[in-house]
Amino acid sequence: METKNSDLSSLKINRSVNKEPGASKKYITMIITLVIIAAVVLIGYNFVSSALNATIEVKLTTATLQTPTQSNAIFTASGYVVAQRKAAVASKGTGRLVYLGVVEGDKVKKEQILARLEDTDVRAQYAEAVANLELQQSGLNDAGNTYTREKALLKTGSATQASVDAAESNYKHVLASINVAKAQVQAGEVALENTIIRAPFDGTVLTKDADVGEIVAPLGAGVNSRAAVVTIADMSSLQVEADVSESNLEKIGLEQEGDIILDAYPGHSYSGYVTKIVPTADRTKATVLVKVAFKNYDSRVLP
Repeated sequence: METKNSDLSSLKINRSVNKEPGASKKYITMIITLVIIAAVVLIGYNFVSSALNATIEVKLTTATLQTPTQSNAIFTASGYVVAQRKAAVASKGTGRLVYLGVVEGDKVKKEQILARLEDTDVRAQYAEAVANLELQQSGLNDAGNTYTREKALLKTGSATQASVDAAESNYKHVLASINVAKAQVQAGEVALENTIIRAPFDGTVLTKDADVGEIVAPLGAGVNSRAAVVTIADMSSLQVEADVSESNLEKIGLEQEGDIILDAYPGHSYSGYVTKIVPTADRTKATVLVKVAFKNYDSRVLP
């Protein structure tokens, strides 16, 4: 029994032993440190989360390439390239188009034949006028001889003054008829020429406004007719027509030099000069039209 009691007493927990000095302070310090670390981690997490979820406003702007000339320019103006010599070529006569010898982009010379109208009826009228002229001229010799003979007979007393006057009147009538016939022949020649459409100046065909088989009318296009056959322009007359505000008008003058930059070729500038300031202001835009000519023509520039 004593052995059993001694064994059980050895298993008894001794609660009277004093704790290690300073252990309590170390435990509290460790707890505080852990709390601080947890707080810092929580704050950092909240900051990163709010930064990732925040919406940032992005402003877009257009970058524009400017040359040193543009940067030093007194002012800039926008406009369009316009041909100063441009024509919608039509015919003075009315008829069906039977020939068209050009298409868009073709270069033409002055007086070059661009198109022809049907001329069968016009040629018939011309032939009639020529025949009438020959008929009137055939009676000229007879009327002239009669008038000369009557004047000679009047001197010998074999003819009367009335017969001489009648012969003179007939002779003058024949002369007048010949002049009328000549005028009709000339009108026929003009009518024939009106069936031929020629280029009024050297240029380039911009548009084709009619096709073979269509009716061409000189007074304007109708439902079934065309007014113009082609539209041509003189490319050497290209100029930039720009709208300049009235406030900048005093900054420019005739022959003033400047640079022309086209949207089609933004990396290349053309030398130009002010050729005309139109003396009329646009009241709706408060601008004045200024024309700027190219110093050197470039075939890449189009109206």
